Amino acid sequence: MQIGALGDIHGAFDVAQDIMRRHPEVPLWVQVGDVAANDGEYFTPVAPLYWIKGNNEDFDVIADAIAGRPAAPTLHFLPNGGPHQVGPWRVAALGGTFAPSWYNTPAAALPPSRGRKTGAATIKLGKSRDDKRRHFVREEVMVCKSLTMIDLLLTHEAPRPFYPAGRRIDAGKTVLNDVLAAMRPRLHLFGHHHEFTDSIRQGVRSIGLDVAAKSYLLIDAGTFRCDRMDT
Repeated sequence: MQIGALGDIHGAFDVAQDIMRRHPEVPLWVQVGDVAANDGEYFTPVAPLYWIKGNNEDFDVIADAIAGRPAAPTLHFLPNGGPHQVGPWRVAALGGTFAPSWYNTPAAALPPSRGRKTGAATIKLGKSRDDKRRHFVREEVMVCKSLTMIDLLLTHEAPRPFYPAGRRIDAGKTVLNDVLAAMRPRLHLFGHHHEFTDSIRQGVRSIGLDVAAKSYLLIDAGTFRCDRMDT
């Protein structure tokens, strides 16, 4: 049995659907966040898709999913923490981005978007850049660090060191290295940077995924062999 893995989708729904149709033998897919289109729309995948939050999402849609009102019957949101049972795997999630100024805030207290004015009207955009629900926080990290026997950890951010596109500034987050060291999952997948990488962090294989429009992974559910496929 193989399980598919998609990087950031960013509204390229036709691409994601084509990938899934190409592999009817794959019963389910996992995804590392940033599913939504720029207008905040989501889609109904042709196969079950288990996803975590990115930083460019409609967080009202995510709040509805957590409350049991998913955007689509085949779109399964994984809240931060776990363990979540995804097919044969125990999965942990730590979606969203790291912000030091919000890190010690309880997740339930992260403020939503204040909205954006367009003419005389105010339109609330859950995906607006001022929506602090796009971050993960310390209490969620502590839950992840307490988890054991995890097969797959999904994060949006990268662990350190990570130099996207060869830049000199390390874009990785130390807190994710701490989670990897404590949890010791069999595999770690992340997105956000739209760049494929395959490395070892804290003794764990850690793979950064391209955007779905460029490539994706097929993973053997038992051996965790990963095959990168061009889209």
